[in-house]
Amino acid sequence: MSNSTIPPALYFAVCLNNEGYPASLEVGRLYRVIPDEKAAAHGYIRVIDESGEDYAYSTERFYPIALPQAVEQTLLFASEKLAV
Repeated sequence: MSNSTIPPALYFAVCLNNEGYPASLEVGRLYRVIPDEKAAAHGYIRVIDESGEDYAYSTERFYPIALPQAVEQTLLFASEKLAV
């Protein structure tokens, strides 16, 4: 799977490159992906970064991660609770 084409069903991606964004992204960290077809059409992925806000970054900075459904649901639930 190419990291330039992130399937919309994947909700998490790991950061591979934070060059230029050291305060916003941490290499090796798992980020929640926010589906955004418009961003994806231009080679971007929208994630909730270290600021707690969602921003679009180049897909080249991330690798999509397929997680077991139970793990994905737990992480999604936890991230939604943090957003409140």
